Amino acid sequence: MSDLFSHRREQRLSQLAPLADRLRPRTLDEFVGQEAILGPGRLLRRAIGADRVGSLILHGPPGVGKTTLARIIAGTTRAHFSSLNAVLAGVKDLRAAVEAARQRLELHGLRTTLFIDEVHRFNTAQQDALLPWVENGTVNLIGATTENPFFEVNKALVSRSRLFRMQPLEPRHLHQLLERALADPERGYGDRTVTVSAEAAEHLVDVAGGDARSLLNALELAVETTQPGADGAITIDLAIAEESIQQRAVLYDKQGDAHFDTISAFIKSLRGSDPDAALFWLARMVEAGENPRFIFRRMLIAAGEDVGLADPQAIVVVEACAAAFERVGLPEGLYPLAQAALYLAGTEKSNSILGFFDAVKTVRSANRQQVPAHLRDANRDGPAFGDGVGYRYPHAYGEHWVAQQYLPSQLQGEVFWQPGQLGWEGALRQRLQQRRAAQLAAAAETAHEGGEVLSSGPDDPQLERWLRRQAASEGARLDALRQHFWTGAPIQRHQRVLVLDGRSLLWALDPLQATPEGGVTIQVGDEATAERLRAQLQVLDSLRRPELVVSAADDPAQLAKACGEGPFEWIAARRLSEEPTAAVIRRWLQAFTPLLAEQGQWRLLFSHPRLGPITALSQAGALGRQLNEPLRLALSAEAKVEERQEKGLERWRAAFEAEGFTLALESWNETLQLELRDALLERWLAPKGAYRRQLRALGDDAFRALGEELRRRRGLKLPQDLRHTLLIARR
Repeated sequence: MSDLFSHRREQRLSQLAPLADRLRPRTLDEFVGQEAILGPGRLLRRAIGADRVGSLILHGPPGVGKTTLARIIAGTTRAHFSSLNAVLAGVKDLRAAVEAARQRLELHGLRTTLFIDEVHRFNTAQQDALLPWVENGTVNLIGATTENPFFEVNKALVSRSRLFRMQPLEPRHLHQLLERALADPERGYGDRTVTVSAEAAEHLVDVAGGDARSLLNALELAVETTQPGADGAITIDLAIAEESIQQRAVLYDKQGDAHFDTISAFIKSLRGSDPDAALFWLARMVEAGENPRFIFRRMLIAAGEDVGLADPQAIVVVEACAAAFERVGLPEGLYPLAQAALYLAGTEKSNSILGFFDAVKTVRSANRQQVPAHLRDANRDGPAFGDGVGYRYPHAYGEHWVAQQYLPSQLQGEVFWQPGQLGWEGALRQRLQQRRAAQLAAAAETAHEGGEVLSSGPDDPQLERWLRRQAASEGARLDALRQHFWTGAPIQRHQRVLVLDGRSLLWALDPLQATPEGGVTIQVGDEATAERLRAQLQVLDSLRRPELVVSAADDPAQLAKACGEGPFEWIAARRLSEEPTAAVIRRWLQAFTPLLAEQGQWRLLFSHPRLGPITALSQAGALGRQLNEPLRLALSAEAKVEERQEKGLERWRAAFEAEGFTLALESWNETLQLELRDALLERWLAPKGAYRRQLRALGDDAFRALGEELRRRRGLKLPQDLRHTLLIARR
């Protein structure tokens, strides 16, 4: 009987639960957003499917799916699932959960996954009490937090967990959730006639700012407080939507990431002489409630550190503005606050500080305000998430200035301060306009350098040793070529890489190291090559092994289908086809470009000898003065090979440009001394080898005679120049 009442109570509670709670996704297929860490082929999705999640910490702003993802993991794991909320639980509750987990493991061999919501609310003692049980495997920890775990969570716990940074939902995701809420008859409003106008939907999505909970709460308020019309339908127009969700929250924690990242961005904007960015970050701090005295203290430091004797009045002006602020207070004190910032960024006292209030309006209305990764504070988690990486220190450049992005990407080109034409700021006007144009150009150039780093995890020394052994086994020359191939490729930890024609693991070593939460797929042409590579991969953990695809390269469309579902952020190959026609290249691009991610990149390496072997022997004087017919024919055929190869490379370039790609080509030469040994000669003279195809104009008899000429010169040193060309194509 008690079970019956419990069931009814649960049903009643589910009916009374808020819309945002009722609509929580129950499976990964229902989950919306976070494709970068949960998309097809990503490590986290594979680990959930294989029930090998391990300890992890999810962090990100509210309403992006942290708790929901933990519940989905609970529904798929074979381990016992326990949960605690750090706001309500204490050490006693934690010890009880751990003791129950220990007994399950000892008595039944059943693992326990412990989910702790708002894990940053646990104090140091509570986190220390949890550490030994995570370390010895009694529990697998899944923590959810809105704070940066590097700052709020025990460092020992962080070092033993994989970290995933979850992003605000995109507008398309929020529209999808809105449609689901209106259509679902069981959990949403599908059993009623509810109509939301396009303008109302856009307003709800825009003001929600990537927060699914905020969107659904606003929709629920709008529906539940709107009277049905005469036909029984509830119509949500723009006016009702504006009443239901009126103001975007500025996400800002005064002791965590936003505090340090924003003040870091503000100071770097001052140092970089960018008044627009300086006003924006100042406005964000003021709007979020940061103490202006703290901002003045940081500006006093900047006046001494980044201006110094270049303008001895800077520190005087900032100190005078700080004193004025103390006298007049808020809100009028915003004027001297903005004035000090503008002076340090290269301006003079004037009514142009009114531009500060334009920045305030932008803070209140702009949808995406993330601090660019290279401006974030790198002192705590930079190595793990790339914070601060790519920042250019202005003092290292001429005139103590360098063109780089300071505003968020969505606000590039905004102008908050326009200097007047008189006095000191009038002299600055032209230089500022030139620098603004240079910064826009710099931001456009770096747009393809990769997105957010969304995950982090412990180092794997065994993998590092394996990678070094694999690279060394290929020889120093090929290893140097590999390093050149991947130099400057900003591969992110969660990305996916497709390596075509992977005859060895050499070209996949860098992606294997760089994508612990992503994945690598290697295509090989035959099963024998695949078996050899599988043997080399046996020592790796199954979740870190690349996927091997066995498929011939004759038909690009079939090959692309065999390589699986995209998107791949990188498609790489050393060679795709020998002297391809334009039609063949088009088939390659048409087949594989749909597998490429929106900001994806092709990297192709073309290598060919500058001289054929007969030409090289001739120039070295090893053929004598009188050449027989096969040698003369070979010299003539080899002279046309490089021309055909250059035309093939030009066809690739033209095909990529026709598809709208941006290209970068880099070429370099490599000089070798090849000894004519039997193994090398047999490879050259193979009936179906590349050299035979290049000399296809020679008949079989002439080619056999040519082979005899080469064999008679065994042991000779053959000088050989190789031409390498790296083609990089970006969307």
